[in-house]
Amino acid sequence: MAIKTLVERIEEVQAAISEVLTSQELTTQAGSVVRARLDYLYKMEKQLLDQYELSTRTGGFQNKVRFSRTR
Repeated sequence: MAIKTLVERIEEVQAAISEVLTSQELTTQAGSVVRARLDYLYKMEKQLLDQYELSTRTGGFQNKVRFSRTR
């Protein structure tokens, strides 16, 4: 079994979200099947995107502190 890259996992989760948005529940004569929960998929997508962002950072940071002079 090959280990999937982070980008491949993000693409799979986003494809699953698209599928859920198209049709959440499938019904046949044998019964019905509910696809993955959308809230779970969004949470997984956010976690994967956060991991991707961390893995692609260049190591720099931005200093957002401002110092004012006292007179």
